[in-house]
Amino acid sequence: MTNVATHAWGRIDESGNVFVRTADGERQIGQWQAGTPEEGLAMYARRFDGLATEVQLLEKRLEGGSVSPDDAAKAVDKARSQITDAQALGDLDSLNTRLDALMPAIEKAREARKVERAAKTAEAQVDKERIIAEAEEIASSEDWKRGVDRLRDLLDQWKALPRLSKSADDALWHRFSSARSSFTRRRKAHFGEQAVARDGARKIKESLIADAEALSSSTEWGPTAGKYRDLMTQWKKAGSAPRNVEDKLWKRFRGAQDVFFNARDAANAEIDAEYAVNADKKLEILADAEKLLPITNAEAARKAWHDIADRWEAAGKVPRGRINELEGRIRTIETAVREAGEKQWKSTDPEKSARADDMIGKLQRALDETRDKLAKAESNGDAKKIKDLQADIASKEAFLQMAQKAQSDFS
Repeated sequence: MTNVATHAWGRIDESGNVFVRTADGERQIGQWQAGTPEEGLAMYARRFDGLATEVQLLEKRLEGGSVSPDDAAKAVDKARSQITDAQALGDLDSLNTRLDALMPAIEKAREARKVERAAKTAEAQVDKERIIAEAEEIASSEDWKRGVDRLRDLLDQWKALPRLSKSADDALWHRFSSARSSFTRRRKAHFGEQAVARDGARKIKESLIADAEALSSSTEWGPTAGKYRDLMTQWKKAGSAPRNVEDKLWKRFRGAQDVFFNARDAANAEIDAEYAVNADKKLEILADAEKLLPITNAEAARKAWHDIADRWEAAGKVPRGRINELEGRIRTIETAVREAGEKQWKSTDPEKSARADDMIGKLQRALDETRDKLAKAESNGDAKKIKDLQADIASKEAFLQMAQKAQSDFS
């Protein structure tokens, strides 16, 4: 058989049969009749180039880590089957050799993936146990608003984590699901109880409103004001009514009080107008009383105070808005007179003076002894003792100053 055209890895004979040469010998891969033998060789060579390109791409994808080991192994098997029966001219054996060379890398990548999956699984288990711990903590809490939001976030985190083995994942999921269910049950029970309590509060407040409205026309200002205070205390203890009625109930309750207190304020305003003249009298008395300050003669001030106090009582009541101001000023003078008398008495008490002298003597002796100890400690370089003695001296000096001041009160 005569060759019509040859190639480094094959030939075409005069019948158009195309052959490729491999390590196992020559095998026919097709027949060429469409054009010149050279065109046939070129076409079969391009087919080989296509196979070589696929092998090269697979090598690069595996090297770059862009293909999983399992997918790479499947690609190798597919490429090998294509090469085995390939209708192509070229070094097909070298392509198989390159494919063989990929297998150790695939196995290495498979082991690396296995280690990576194990690490991710271990990490996922830690994360899921952390999620469970937080969920179980929330399940025992009463932070209803934040709790339900946080459990929703934890569920999203759980879904984003990879699964573990079925048994391990099921056991962890059971704990997480149980925590969520427990919190949901307790939350529903809480709001159910709250709804009952709010309805009870509504009934109580409606009753209090009826009492408040019945009192609104009373003119017994003092006793009725006290009753309103009691009603307010009961209102606060009743708790909150349902949200859609709470504001309406409060407006009715407050409105009944406003009717009474506005009427009381109007009546007090009339009384205050009558008492305004008494306030003017007391201002005149205050002017006389404040002339006693500062007190230099305790006995004379005491006698003058008795007359001022009598005049003050005789002047009568003043408007409610002036009571604190006027009473505050007169009490300041009263206190000054009393303190001046007490100071005078203390200064003439010989027994207290003697006790003060004795205390000063004892403190002075104790202070001298402590200073001697400090001098010795300083000569010995005893830092701790020096610090303690310095603190002791400071304390004794403070007490001595207090005793000396007390003694000066008797001089």
